[in-house]
Amino acid sequence: MGTAHNASDAFSSSDSDRLVKHVYHQREAVDSHSDTELGSDSLLSSLDTPAPLSSSYGTTEDIKKAIEELRHALPGEHRVQTNRDTLVLHGSSENSYHPSSPHSVVVQVKSTEDVVKVVNISRKYKVPIVPYSGATSLEGHFNGYPSGSVCIDMSAMDQILEINEADGDLRCQAGARWEDINRTLKKKGIPLFFPLDPGPGATIGGMIGTGCSGTNAVRYGTAKAEWFLNVTVVLPSGKVIKTRQRARKSSAGFDTTKLFIGAEGTLGIMRIATLRLAPCVPTKVAMAQFPNVEKAVSAVQEILNTACGPHIQCVELLDDHMMSAINTAGIVEQPYPVQDTLFFKLQGSFECISETSKIVQRIVQRHGSTRFEFASTDQEAEDLWENRKYALVSTLASHPGTKCWTTDVCVPVSKLPQLVYETKEDLAKAGLKSTIVGHVGDGNFHALILFRDEKEVKSVSEAVHRLIHRAIEMDGTCTGEHGIGIGKTEYLVKELGEDTVELMKTVKRAIDPLNLFNPGKVCLDMFQ
Repeated sequence: MGTAHNASDAFSSSDSDRLVKHVYHQREAVDSHSDTELGSDSLLSSLDTPAPLSSSYGTTEDIKKAIEELRHALPGEHRVQTNRDTLVLHGSSENSYHPSSPHSVVVQVKSTEDVVKVVNISRKYKVPIVPYSGATSLEGHFNGYPSGSVCIDMSAMDQILEINEADGDLRCQAGARWEDINRTLKKKGIPLFFPLDPGPGATIGGMIGTGCSGTNAVRYGTAKAEWFLNVTVVLPSGKVIKTRQRARKSSAGFDTTKLFIGAEGTLGIMRIATLRLAPCVPTKVAMAQFPNVEKAVSAVQEILNTACGPHIQCVELLDDHMMSAINTAGIVEQPYPVQDTLFFKLQGSFECISETSKIVQRIVQRHGSTRFEFASTDQEAEDLWENRKYALVSTLASHPGTKCWTTDVCVPVSKLPQLVYETKEDLAKAGLKSTIVGHVGDGNFHALILFRDEKEVKSVSEAVHRLIHRAIEMDGTCTGEHGIGIGKTEYLVKELGEDTVELMKTVKRAIDPLNLFNPGKVCLDMFQ
């Protein structure tokens, strides 16, 4: 890994130009691919795949042999696919603008036994394996490996296996989506829910891999809290392990469950997880407008430090540009005031919500709120929150013909106003349009930066670079919940230090000595 840059460092013009041209034209090529079915031989010869980056990986001939063996091991229609469009689709994300390569083959698995077969065949021929499920990654987590890779598609493994209502937990497969889990619990009349709520469509395996969170983080924390009691994982050796029992707590040895949280598929392939559930509690949604971000954040800090703090389930910041985008997108009947806005979700008994509402209203008014109101009905509350969850859709809809680079950082809450102000000022100077959405209760925010062409995407990549260094200089992180993927590997040493990153590499080498599981993610130079 190269030397970490200071916040003021700029990309070298040659490196930046080369990267941006590659990424921009690559995305254009993905959009224009034809739906052509190719055999493995013609596919491998036709794809513009560079020579292997590591002599330790299998050759093109090895990949062909692996594909044939996979076809025999997993018979059936569409189980083993080498269709060009399928390979490209599974090897790049619609909203990720990091360099990507198509996979050599996509394999759909339906059981633990299937996963073990794929791992053993891939290890035999030394072909990298990349897990895939919800396809919502923004940092290139499931991008193909340039010298060839097997994409293991977990999306069909989406079943809830067991619900233990009395114990407040459930077991599910890694491809299950968090929204489907909560819908199922509601449909069954079980007054419990899974509180981690990243973007729509995210699956449990991906959520564990990235160490996700979401709007509920201010009350319920992140994936790195105690929401995953255990995981069943297939290791690079082909062995299957369960990290612990179902008991709520255990002091038995290392917490190996957490070893896989945030590992992004580099240490094991997630198969099954036991999720801790939370009781459904009555909620009320409120909205407050402010003249600037500083006043909004100072109000939140005071609210969270009062006795009513534990009753704040969510508190989200949408900047004035985001509110304008929601209005312009035409998804609301009554336009919102175009100001920096806080969205609150309060929870508790009727009496508790009533008292918390009074305290919140007094505090926001004291900090300069120009307007404060509650959703009057359950439907209005649901609609209000949906507007927040579909920030990306609103941003794109309000600027037809644009594409969006989404990034996230996190800083101590007290530093958030300064970071947002400096970021908006920087983007304005660069001539870039953007919206900002933040989990203001924990200092995490997302910048959604728009571009139309190659020149603008170059400016965006440089602005993201500056934003990340700015956050790290404020004792923050390059990613609060999106993960590292390939998009943020260069910032790890600056944030964590060389010795900490080396410890991560030591763990990786011990578990995956051939570097077959999702290579190039988290640390590009894992074996250097």
